[in-house]
Amino acid sequence: MPKEVRQKLGIQPGSVLEWEEDGDKIVVRRKGRYSSLDIHRTLFPDAPPKPRSLKELKEGIHQYIEDRYGPVKR
Repeated sequence: MPKEVRQKLGIQPGSVLEWEEDGDKIVVRRKGRYSSLDIHRTLFPDAPPKPRSLKELKEGIHQYIEDRYGPVKR
């Protein structure tokens, strides 16, 4: 693969590429670096998060907004 193409795609040693046939063309793209499983393992290294009710989720979001931006009308 020409140097200019590698630079444009951000391809470096160890990069993973995806190849797709599109009629008479071949489409090459750099594959994402992390899978959703990689991200999940990073966010929850010890165990999956504890299930929460909708009420608990809404309260947590409300509390985060108040902590960050100040009091909010309900």
